[in-house]
Amino acid sequence: MDQLRHAEIDDADGVRSPARNRHDRFGDLPGEAGASSDDGKTAGPRTAPRGRLLRGLVATGRFLLQLILPLIIMVAAVLGYRYMIATKPEAPKQAGQAIVLPVSVERATSITVKPAIALYGTIVSGRQIELRALVAGRVAETGPGLRSGGIVAKGDQLLVIDRFDYETAAREAEAQVAEARAKLAEHEAQLVLDAGNLQYLREQLKISETDLDRAEPLGRQGTVTQRTVDDRRLIVSQRRQAATQLENNVALVDARIAQQKAIIARLSSAADRSRQRLTETRLEAPFDAYVTDVGAQVGRMVSVNDRVATLIDRHFIEVRFTLTDQQFGRLVAGSGRLEGRKVVVRWNVAREAPRYEATIERVGARITADSGGIEVFARIDDPLQPIPLRPGAFVEVQLDDIVFADVVRLPASAVYDRRTVYIVEAGKLVPRQIEIVGSDGEALLVRGALAEGDKVVGTRLSTPGAGVLVKER
Repeated sequence: MDQLRHAEIDDADGVRSPARNRHDRFGDLPGEAGASSDDGKTAGPRTAPRGRLLRGLVATGRFLLQLILPLIIMVAAVLGYRYMIATKPEAPKQAGQAIVLPVSVERATSITVKPAIALYGTIVSGRQIELRALVAGRVAETGPGLRSGGIVAKGDQLLVIDRFDYETAAREAEAQVAEARAKLAEHEAQLVLDAGNLQYLREQLKISETDLDRAEPLGRQGTVTQRTVDDRRLIVSQRRQAATQLENNVALVDARIAQQKAIIARLSSAADRSRQRLTETRLEAPFDAYVTDVGAQVGRMVSVNDRVATLIDRHFIEVRFTLTDQQFGRLVAGSGRLEGRKVVVRWNVAREAPRYEATIERVGARITADSGGIEVFARIDDPLQPIPLRPGAFVEVQLDDIVFADVVRLPASAVYDRRTVYIVEAGKLVPRQIEIVGSDGEALLVRGALAEGDKVVGTRLSTPGAGVLVKER
């Protein structure tokens, strides 16, 4: 007991004991106040459990305080915000002012005008062909214009296929024709010979028959012997047989001549084909053209119908553009047809766009679903001047519209919902109903409830309406 008590007091070096530390943090705990006395008695057994219970209560109190304190602060802040909102002073209200919109106006004036329809189109080829090989063989030579983007004139040589086999075939065909003609000449000569012999034989037969006719009466009279009569009758029979045989030979030779003529005709056709094939080894440009999609080069083997190149006629260039249903119907109703009408084409490739004249030649067979209109084709009168036109160019097209009488020209910004405009009366907007009948460039041509001189608002307003205050500027 003396040793335990000695451990609870300061040691010789001044270091506090565990008991002294607990006293400094919690004060005199119950049960520890009398743990030591002047008479030197120690604490009882219940001192340690009471200390642990007290420390647990202190820790629980700290945890609850950390959890509840933020909530208390938040509630206090909300209550303070609501109090400040409820007690804020009201700002003095200012009297509202009427809004007056500045607008520009257009004077309504009735006019008669023939506007131009502005359209866009594409340059297309009026005539183009795919040049294909007519015979098979190795490409022996190509012309200088046979390249993509090349320009060729009518008759220019484009391609030469090796001619050796075709020249040989042509010579053989001509030799066969010559042989057949010689055979025909032989048959004809034989025919002439047989025909001549037949004539002589018939004369001899006639003489023999005459001689027989004289001998028979003499034989009956006994002037000549019966043998002589029989000999003469035999001569007549022999000559008659020879004449008949020669007549058959003449007919046979005549048939052979007809057959030989048919053979000559067949061989002549074959020779003509051979000469044509020989000619087809050389391809020429059928017209002045631009060259594209070249598929043949020197040394390449080509078969019949292989593509050599595509040729686009330089002098047959068209512009293709689309008219809406309304435009097409209006123009056809006004003039009866579109074919023959003049159009102006501009190609915007320079500061001053080149201008071309064109004539409408045909109209599409059906209305296209994707564009909602009908295609029109106009042929360029001179596609080479001032700048040569090429297919694929995007151009502007101007076409004269019909004549519109008693219409008012207004900017597109003045029309709302395609049927309403606003005029200015006594500084306020007043709506008027109109109908759009056409266009003139970016302006619209309208008819409707507009009087001469009405001030039509041209400024686009976001919230127009009857009675809105405006001021002209």
